[in-house]
Amino acid sequence: MPDRGLTHLDPLGRARMVDVTPKDPTHRRAVARGRVHMKSETTSLVARGAINKGDVLAVARVAGIQAAKRTPELIPLCHPLLVGSVLVNFRIEDDYIEVEAHVETVDRTGVEMEALTACSVACLTIYDMCKSSDRGMVIGDITLWEKTGGRSGTYRRTDGLDDDLGF
Repeated sequence: MPDRGLTHLDPLGRARMVDVTPKDPTHRRAVARGRVHMKSETTSLVARGAINKGDVLAVARVAGIQAAKRTPELIPLCHPLLVGSVLVNFRIEDDYIEVEAHVETVDRTGVEMEALTACSVACLTIYDMCKSSDRGMVIGDITLWEKTGGRSGTYRRTDGLDDDLGF
């Protein structure tokens, strides 16, 4: 793939939205993952549905879906597009909750930012729902794991990080 430079800058170095109108709509998909590290007592409370604010994962799932749909309102140069599908899943381990967000569309630009935003907001929602039990939580490892479609083709993370979430 040739180097196209900084596509979000015009010839004078000013920010601009990339022109995607010449592109053909194609099926595009992105997967992002992140973790909320916490005390094992907190993960246990979440797993048992015993957090006093309510069903943590149900609220975080809806927050992630909503965030994916609102990404262009949050990321200034992100294109508004028709989000066809958003799926947010969780895996509870002893001292963290793993979040995985899948986003799909048929459009002229990808959904990597929508997947990353969905994952991030789901993680933030878990923190918000659990903060009365554990203020020391750490949100991290938010990463694009896969993207398909578009001119650049398929990308899959291959750096040896844990890739088996069981989703």
